[in-house]
Amino acid sequence: MKNTLRNILLGGLVVAMTASCDLNLVPTTSITYEEGTPLLLSKRDIAEFQNGVIASYRGLHYGSSWQTVEVMTECFNATIDFGNNYGFVHRLGSGFLASDDYTTGIWANHYGAIKNYNIALAQCEMVTDEALLPATNVLKGITLFCRASSYLTLARHFSADYDPATAATELSVPLILVYDQLHKPVRATLKEVYDQIIDDLDEAEALLEEAGTIVLNNNPQEGTVNLLGQPKAPAPTVDAVKALKARYYLDIHEYEDAAAYAEEVINSDAGYALSSSLQEMTNEFMNDAGNESIIRLYASKSEGIVGCSLYTGVQSTDAEGKFFQPTFIPSQVIINAYNNSDLRKQLWFPVDMYPVKSQGTLYNGIAMFTKYIGNPALQSGENEDCAHFCKPLMLSEMYLIAAEAYAQAGDDAAAADILAELRSARKAGASEGDVMEEIKLEWLRETVGDGQRINCIKRWGDGLPARPAQAAAKDIVMSTPESDYTGRTLAADAHTLVWPIPSYEIKISPALIQNPGYSAE
Repeated sequence: MKNTLRNILLGGLVVAMTASCDLNLVPTTSITYEEGTPLLLSKRDIAEFQNGVIASYRGLHYGSSWQTVEVMTECFNATIDFGNNYGFVHRLGSGFLASDDYTTGIWANHYGAIKNYNIALAQCEMVTDEALLPATNVLKGITLFCRASSYLTLARHFSADYDPATAATELSVPLILVYDQLHKPVRATLKEVYDQIIDDLDEAEALLEEAGTIVLNNNPQEGTVNLLGQPKAPAPTVDAVKALKARYYLDIHEYEDAAAYAEEVINSDAGYALSSSLQEMTNEFMNDAGNESIIRLYASKSEGIVGCSLYTGVQSTDAEGKFFQPTFIPSQVIINAYNNSDLRKQLWFPVDMYPVKSQGTLYNGIAMFTKYIGNPALQSGENEDCAHFCKPLMLSEMYLIAAEAYAQAGDDAAAADILAELRSARKAGASEGDVMEEIKLEWLRETVGDGQRINCIKRWGDGLPARPAQAAAKDIVMSTPESDYTGRTLAADAHTLVWPIPSYEIKISPALIQNPGYSAE
């Protein structure tokens, strides 16, 4: 009976932490997890826990986790058919409250994952069998990486930008390192959260570096995995840890370390390479088969993978053929950011792929955002359905981090050199003007759709400009009142750039303090 319960628990972890939204896959019954009961009694147990941890990490990317951030920005306009989906985060007006479904969902999903990570880490500490320790240490290293990733995301969304002068007193998010269902947490300081992030990453790096090359038992079709780093790695690697460290050090304004870790990944022996032709870009961003992804997590047709589906909504009828029916479309701002030779504009913003259907009418000549239109190998029907392998860390971001870090440290020449490598690969032409301003534009061009924009705006102390509609789309986008939609701007000090602590969390843990600008209720 004890063995059966253990297998049910492990299986439940695997299913509950997948990226699928199919409720039929989630059990309607559960068992109680008893703290202190050892569950890692065999290599199979460890492999199943590892599978659950990686699935949990995968489920925190794409979908609303990224779309919520993107529709806040100047890059997308709501269509007249959007049905107020993401409406409050798109407008960021008086209706953006601490009860917003999308921001509270991101909080809940990350803390749900952290609960799983903490259980896995506690189980690792109970393993004493010498024969199981190597596999246990891999599980521990992967789990520490995943926990650090969640806390970095939570801190970026629900805290102010990291200022070394005030981080020791600035409130961030609750720091929960042990599973305790009855615990009522308080908010840790920003410094405490970031200190925990780097502690987790340091330990993860040491554990994964010691492991070297392994057979990843939870994903046998991938065969041998080099945990030091490899393109399309199906699990966190040492290179992935370094990539997350590069993000971390950029956040805390320690630019020398940010550039160093980013360049370690760029120059890794793993063989990452920027796509530099339209064929290579298609292979990377549509087929998920290039060499830019530092991590590429397992996906299959049968799992109902969550994608970034707001921007395409491909449908078809016998009479009309295929057409887009999007919730949000690119604004003129993002279209204007590229020159016509830029491979990203050619692949991600096609004008003539399919018409756009709105209110029963087909419109032509509208540029659409197709970066996440779907991998044909994962497509379940005849229409593109936005299913992709999850790629949470990409090589191009390391170029951006290194360039920004050099520029912020005053080395414009080194920054320009790094930036030129990325722009040359994307056929974007030579940079012009102030180096830091060019770097900001390159972040916009390269990471559009990836849930990065608001983090960048906060880090730079910038606001958001208006988001005028494409001329061909003026009849199908929301524009009334203009101040909420196409004409909405956001000041650099707008309180809505820092998300509210969910009202439900404050209700059950009254010691939690709300962020400025939001009601405590």
